[in-house]
Amino acid sequence: MADRSRLVISILVGIVLLMGLFMLYLFVLQPAMQGYVIEKQTEGVQIAVGTILTQIQQYGFVQIPIGENQVLTLVPAQAPQQVQPQA
Repeated sequence: MADRSRLVISILVGIVLLMGLFMLYLFVLQPAMQGYVIEKQTEGVQIAVGTILTQIQQYGFVQIPIGENQVLTLVPAQAPQQVQPQA
């Protein structure tokens, strides 16, 4: 009978430990990893936009391949000048 009680207690302690590890992962490790991923994605977007802007400033345009035999060309836009009526 004592062996059976000891086995049941061991199993319950194991279940509690597994639940504790799961909670640790859920509330500590997963948000930390998610934050790291978002930080690196943001950094990548900033680098890409910075590179595009640099190329536009240097060459006046940038070409981005978007598919097979297709290229997206970006050029700086100039706002249309409004003509002021003469009084």
